[in-house]
Amino acid sequence: MRRAERESFLKSFGVFFISLALLSGVLAYLEYFKLKHEIEEKIYNEMRICSYTLKCSEYQFDFVPLDSNSLYRLQESPIELFALFSIPKNDTYALKLSLGDEEYKTYLDSAKFTVLQHYFLGLIAIFIVSILFSFYALYPLKRALHLTEEFSRDILHDLGTPLSALRLNVSRLNVAHGDERKVKRISQSIDTIISLGDNLRSYLEEHEYQKDDIDLYLLMKDRILVFSKLYPNIKFSLNDETFLLHVNRDAMVRIIDNLLSNAAKYNKPEGFVEVLIDLNKKVVQIKDSGRGILDTKRVFERFYKEQERGIGIGLHIVKKFCDELKITIEVESEISKGTLFILHFDKLMLH
Repeated sequence: MRRAERESFLKSFGVFFISLALLSGVLAYLEYFKLKHEIEEKIYNEMRICSYTLKCSEYQFDFVPLDSNSLYRLQESPIELFALFSIPKNDTYALKLSLGDEEYKTYLDSAKFTVLQHYFLGLIAIFIVSILFSFYALYPLKRALHLTEEFSRDILHDLGTPLSALRLNVSRLNVAHGDERKVKRISQSIDTIISLGDNLRSYLEEHEYQKDDIDLYLLMKDRILVFSKLYPNIKFSLNDETFLLHVNRDAMVRIIDNLLSNAAKYNKPEGFVEVLIDLNKKVVQIKDSGRGILDTKRVFERFYKEQERGIGIGLHIVKKFCDELKITIEVESEISKGTLFILHFDKLMLH
């Protein structure tokens, strides 16, 4: 089950189960008071019969001053449950029949146990129904996601061949000196499309179940080598520290490539990109001398961009992968001075 499907399933299940559980709780509460009323009615009827026959061992007898307003109704005190009945040919005293508080609590505890039994059996039934309902509600979303992913994969597959042909033909072009810039822009545009395709392809993969042990220094060194060739006017640097990660390699490559690409693409001429691996703090810092980011709070939003270049999904994809891999990402930036991205790998470290 994919992350979106799992989230949808859990939310549907939670809403359905909690709603029905609360409703069942209210019904159980009403059932308890119904049983309590039936118990008290039964006790009163037994007391009433006992007032005629005086043949009942569970109730205590007593005579109290007559109060006509208190006759023939069940009453409760802190120590007992009692009822007063008139005595024929006697206007001074009334017969008092009572049930001790402990005995009364025994009746109520039995009622509570019965109600709780019914409630927990109901919860089990609600749990099963909630699961079935959630799977049923999930089916249209699952089907839509499946069709969307199939369509996306087909598009990516169909784009691969013409893009490879374009890249090959551009590399073979013999151009005049004045047209070199145009050819370079075409080549960069093709690389951007290919990179977007790689991002989308990686976005569709299940990274949660495909993990490898990765030496972060070797991975960084490999990716920096690629971008140093693409951006020869940018100075890349990497320190010698490293640590091992247990993570999906393709997702990590996409995170690093997007961050390095942005750091180089929006840098100033003869600028720098510094990558610092800090084993003690379990972080990686990627710092550049570029244009900076105006609104760091919105930088991970889909389609948000502050430059004319790009379409504004690179950093959104970075954030998506970081969330999926449980990597915390922070950004600090100052206009015209540069940007710093900090990746926290606490949950991915191999000790």
